[in-house]
Amino acid sequence: MSDLLMLSARDATRLMQSGEVGAEEYVSACLERIGAREDAVQAWTHLDTEHAIDQARMIDRARGSGRPLGPLHGLPVGIKDIFDTGDFPTENGSPLDAGRTPKEDAYVVSLLRAAGAIILGKTVTTEFAVYGPGKTRNPHNPEHTPGGSSSGSAAAVADGMVPLAIGTQTNGSVIRPAAYCGCVGFKPTHGLISRYGALKLSRTLDHVGVFARNVEDAALLADVLAVHDTDDPDTRPHARLRLPEIVAGEPPLTPNLAFVKNTAWDQADAETHEAFGEFVDFLGGECEEVALPAPFGGAIDTLTTIMNADLATSLGGYYRRGADRISDVLKGMIESGRKTLAVDYQIALDWREIYCAGLEEIFDRYDAILTPAALGTAPVGLASTGSPAFCSLWSLCGVPAITLPLMSGENGLPIGLQLVGRRGDDGRLLRTARWLTERVAAADA
Repeated sequence: MSDLLMLSARDATRLMQSGEVGAEEYVSACLERIGAREDAVQAWTHLDTEHAIDQARMIDRARGSGRPLGPLHGLPVGIKDIFDTGDFPTENGSPLDAGRTPKEDAYVVSLLRAAGAIILGKTVTTEFAVYGPGKTRNPHNPEHTPGGSSSGSAAAVADGMVPLAIGTQTNGSVIRPAAYCGCVGFKPTHGLISRYGALKLSRTLDHVGVFARNVEDAALLADVLAVHDTDDPDTRPHARLRLPEIVAGEPPLTPNLAFVKNTAWDQADAETHEAFGEFVDFLGGECEEVALPAPFGGAIDTLTTIMNADLATSLGGYYRRGADRISDVLKGMIESGRKTLAVDYQIALDWREIYCAGLEEIFDRYDAILTPAALGTAPVGLASTGSPAFCSLWSLCGVPAITLPLMSGENGLPIGLQLVGRRGDDGRLLRTARWLTERVAAADA
């Protein structure tokens, strides 16, 4: 069983497509791992063993019938509990939605099923995918936060419970938990993956992201989900992206990276400063420090203005009927958003476009931006999910970002390294991430 869990998602699905391994056997291995570790990690909010096995048997029967097999054939996937699922409750991390049972799947969940994936269960989210922590603990040390809001998805993948999972990011909710838990987290370009059927917080800022144990698996999952959906006004028709093929190719030129500290650098741990200093030195001429212009110092405030105003609208119904069941921090954000003037909101949207234009100048000269994913390793304690300060600018501008588990702190916890790419250049970013991963592995060999 443990040997199966060591396989990449790509290798596992190839074995299941060929019949060398059955989907039921693979799912059983995942369930065995969950049984051994869930008490410590607490990544799942809804899990039905019998339902998972039933899905696996259906997948095995489909293969035996000779029907065409999907690219995710037999792969179990964890679903953040803000995506509607017709066969599981979707409770959004709040008692206000306890027992809520959707009638249909979110669009991305329907794509997963069509690709042959098995919906293993619903992973823990923070309260309404904001800051109120859920029950999940860091798989490396249960006394530390796993990050949020996609806490359960990141922890489940990092702990080997499931090869793939999906989550969302409005500020730092994919990149930060992936960094803290030590897996790959990929937040694609805004609008690349449909959000229909997922809890809406902010049309401007919401992204669907993916979790995997390596870059190639993240590309496999993202490629399946990157489909135009008429129910999400920010997606658009496009040709198939072929992300796995792009990632597998060699860069035509050695990538050139821009090391950007951004305004959160002064908040970062000394250990993070030292680790990134050494990493930039390791890359030598392939990386140089680039300073963002002074106006970028207002990016976090700009995102906060947009996010809080949008939260006040999106979660206004919950606030009006159940404010006493909402955390103080979320109430404060909603109340702040209710006071936001229309002119201030519009100014914030204008600043977003200015920041996007400024980043284009960097991407004219560099393949990707290198920057921390978080202030340091996962903080001690479970009352907070940590700061998203190193993610805010990239969420605001809707550019693709990926965190790679390439470093660790003295306490043994991961330090996330984040790469950021040009908007719409997701394949190139993923290829650069694979190149960087291999560059580090070759140096360690």
